[in-house]
Amino acid sequence: MNFLISDEATNPLRVAIIGAGPAGFYSADQLFKEFADRVQVDMYDRLPTPFGLVRYGVAPDHLKIKSVTKLYERIANKTGYRFWGNVEFGKHIDLGDLRAHYNCIVFAYGAKGSRRLGIPGENLQGSHAATDFVAWYNGHPDYSSCTFDLAVDTAVVVGIGNVAVDVARVLCLTEEELLQSDIADYALDALLKSNVKEVVLLGRRGPAQAAFTNPEAKELGNLQGADIHVAAEEAELDTLSSQELDIDGDKITVRKVEIIQNFAERKYNSKSKIIRMRFLTSPIEMFNNGADKVSGMRLVKNEIYRSEQGSLKSRPTDVYEDIDAGLVFRSVGYLGSAVSGIPFDAKSGIICNSEGRILDPKTQEFLIGMYTSGWIKRGPTGVIGTNKEDSIESINCLIEDVKSGKMLMPTSKCFSKVEELVRSRQSDLFTFDDWKRIDNMEIANGDLVGRPRVKFTSTLSMLKVLGRR
Repeated sequence: MNFLISDEATNPLRVAIIGAGPAGFYSADQLFKEFADRVQVDMYDRLPTPFGLVRYGVAPDHLKIKSVTKLYERIANKTGYRFWGNVEFGKHIDLGDLRAHYNCIVFAYGAKGSRRLGIPGENLQGSHAATDFVAWYNGHPDYSSCTFDLAVDTAVVVGIGNVAVDVARVLCLTEEELLQSDIADYALDALLKSNVKEVVLLGRRGPAQAAFTNPEAKELGNLQGADIHVAAEEAELDTLSSQELDIDGDKITVRKVEIIQNFAERKYNSKSKIIRMRFLTSPIEMFNNGADKVSGMRLVKNEIYRSEQGSLKSRPTDVYEDIDAGLVFRSVGYLGSAVSGIPFDAKSGIICNSEGRILDPKTQEFLIGMYTSGWIKRGPTGVIGTNKEDSIESINCLIEDVKSGKMLMPTSKCFSKVEELVRSRQSDLFTFDDWKRIDNMEIANGDLVGRPRVKFTSTLSMLKVLGRR
């Protein structure tokens, strides 16, 4: 094989993957399928634990979805795999370090930022990015000290994708439902004391354009302690959406509309909480209660129109409505961020690439040995499984390039030197064996209280478990 620098046994293909979420693991899997024991994969993550948004983004009551980590564990057990957590690209290692030690580098670090609404009052106290709330209740070390005022009666979630639905659902879970989840202990305590009785979901477009998946929507109708309500007039499709659905006949969208319209036909069961799902409605201003805290918002009614490109979009009308709200979660999308030395498109929030090959937007030339996968490649779309095909596309490009000799030539001939370098920069790094010890302890602690697991929510607490503090 011409991808080897010299001898296969001593010089396998060296690949660094930045990011230990789904895209990182699917990339590693494809590399092992192609090269077997002739590849060394080092996976870096700025967090001490692997699995990215599976651990810190998937809702705590969605344990079945989180079981995908069993596949990732099998990948991590490959002889040529190493995990180095609590190691941040740009802080502990840089592009020059990686170029000196690897043939290929795959950036798969996801999108941790949040898009903004751009309306007056957005920065008031009580107005939060939904992604911050999600990270908080999932025990993300960067967000464990966040606070959210759950003493209010009404919370508004701006957006109607899966993250928005997760936030609404978590706010309405009963004690029994919460105890069956792996939610962080401090979030469990806060939610059990919550006074939130009403959650309003705001969708700027109609039912046919709702971004949530059908399983997520159906869950809202099966909560133990919350009713779901949709106004009949907002559940009806506009003429353009109805015509388009008749033509396309998309079964998933048809079913989605049916679910929403069934919600509109429901009778209240007098549960303790209610979720109101709104459509064709957008916030244009948040109100200040006089103490720099949000007290409500002004909404505008939207209408669907066909753009010049032929797609259906929404635009505001002259119909307005004011509602009360003591807590607002902005759920209008994750946003990727740039890293030093890698071309980045700030508008779309992705690394500049073509099918996973990173390219210079000025010259349109590919950067040899540089690839990207996952949300930072395509934007925050799809579900966990979407990252598999996305990663396969990127790694197939890498494989094609390596077989034609297009790769980096490391200046360091001794592969063990990279571990010495990383440990010299970050003495508190975490290996996959460290993670397995943490994982076992979390599960054991959960067994003691009848829960799936009790998470460690700080790097310090994890170091203490490992006896390193």
